[in-house]
Amino acid sequence: MRIHFIQHEVFEAPGAYLTWAEKQQHELTFSQVYQQDRLPEEIDSIDILIIMGGPQSPDSSPSEYPYFDAKAEIAFIRRCIDAGKAVVGICLGAQLIGEALSATYRHSPQKEIGVFPITLTEEGINDSKIAHFGSPLPVGHWHNDMPGLTPESKILASSVGCPRQIVRYTNLVYGFQCHMELTTEVVRLLIAAEEDLFLQSQSQQFVQSPDEIQAYDYSQMNSKLHTFLDLLECAYTKSLVNK
Repeated sequence: MRIHFIQHEVFEAPGAYLTWAEKQQHELTFSQVYQQDRLPEEIDSIDILIIMGGPQSPDSSPSEYPYFDAKAEIAFIRRCIDAGKAVVGICLGAQLIGEALSATYRHSPQKEIGVFPITLTEEGINDSKIAHFGSPLPVGHWHNDMPGLTPESKILASSVGCPRQIVRYTNLVYGFQCHMELTTEVVRLLIAAEEDLFLQSQSQQFVQSPDEIQAYDYSQMNSKLHTFLDLLECAYTKSLVNK
């Protein structure tokens, strides 16, 4: 299986997504846009596209982030979706998937940074790829926004601070506003890049302190994410047989 990662910042690392891909001995390629990497010209060599998060939003300008071309990424994501690839977006990546499907992202009711529970909706409980998550499930968060919804999309999970935590756009396309890929190493990178995190934690309900975030054991959410990816890979393989 050929996995392509789009990574927007060094501190928005693939974490448990990369661990899964390496464990499965999949073929890996990367577009590290913060290093000025270009997106692939061809998509034939991609089976699963994973788009990571970032401090950007889908309408961030080149003056803010010269290396981030939202329009190019949105067009690339749409090509992959139209070609029947499996696509997973995390945080910003989830918002870009929505934009690729003409669904405008929205600001989340609350800023969330840390580990807070998500609750599966009825659609989530009945979704064969995430039903094993259980409900509630503590997961990582690091966001201000949330993905847009298409008429066909289904919200699979929500939290108290954000009503759109996991969205299924198609059987092969999922948006995760939450960060189930977090590891202790990734968390250290995120904390180092976040300004005034401790002060934020003193004034905002859904922002935890650096010590709280670093003390958490992320292994359970990582394991559940890996099972989701196994199931997504199986669904993609079946889709190839049925073509």
